[in-house]
Amino acid sequence: MNIYITLDYELFFGKSGTVDKSIIEPTKKLMEILEKHNAKAVFFVDVGYLIRSKTLQSKHPNLKISSDKVIEQIKHLARNGHDIQLHIHSHWEDADYLNDRWVFPMEHYRLHSFSDEERVHIVKKYKNYLEEISGTTVCGFRAGGWCIQPFDMLKSAFLEAEIKFDSTVFKGGKNIHGAHYYDFKDAPNSTVWKFSDNPCVIDDKGLFTEYPIASYKVSPFFFWRLIFFKKFGGSKHNQMGDGYAVKNGLSQKLRLLFRSSHTVVSIDGFKASFLEKAFLKHKKRYKSGNFVIIGHPKAFSKYSLNKLDDFLSRKKDEIIVKTFST
Repeated sequence: MNIYITLDYELFFGKSGTVDKSIIEPTKKLMEILEKHNAKAVFFVDVGYLIRSKTLQSKHPNLKISSDKVIEQIKHLARNGHDIQLHIHSHWEDADYLNDRWVFPMEHYRLHSFSDEERVHIVKKYKNYLEEISGTTVCGFRAGGWCIQPFDMLKSAFLEAEIKFDSTVFKGGKNIHGAHYYDFKDAPNSTVWKFSDNPCVIDDKGLFTEYPIASYKVSPFFFWRLIFFKKFGGSKHNQMGDGYAVKNGLSQKLRLLFRSSHTVVSIDGFKASFLEKAFLKHKKRYKSGNFVIIGHPKAFSKYSLNKLDDFLSRKKDEIIVKTFST
């Protein structure tokens, strides 16, 4: 089975955290594991951070210092055969830097909040800058916050920017909380498909390809355990990043804590405990095809990286670790 280790390479959007602790250092830890297994990863780079830093660095020179570190690491990843693709959190467009911290107005959290002309401009601008940095061709996309729907509002931007594939959808995923809206409950039972106007509807003649993130169903007990290990799990469960995420809405929190739900197969924190179990279920269901794993360097822990290392060691004869460029 083909394994894709995909990373959303980004800061936090509650308290952003520092570049060193939330991006650079955890990515280096990941690289040590991947090099050990001769494996490459796919980095969906939230390049809006770099563009906004460049805009504001004349007033805040420290932004150039931190963003230069990220640019150099992206170049290093690309030179070493890792796949660099596009991740967009569009609220960077009007983010501000005040009192040595990022402030994120949420009006433009969704790319859909811009006009069609603005969306085309943003996607092309971000893609072109990422290609300039990486020296590679960028043709893949992952939506910030999984906000890919409704896709017909993004289609023209995909066409103009020559985006060929997406990896946002995860079977069964759902969040109906305001700006975080997405609904993948009717996604196809497949590990790859073509689509045209809706990434959850197969169209064999579609111009775009969806590589869905693998998912699995969990009981509410899973999220209670996740909370427990975050608070009482000790240093091995401590998040490496030094920021925190935007909070889920109350309705979403209650849904996760009191009803079964689908979650992504992840190498973040305690979620990595399900990695091998999720793979075995996925393999039993699909026999072959793709198993797309997601992770966020900012959310890694010693525990989660050890789980990835163990997984790659134990399953080395059953998997082929790939990127979308190979």
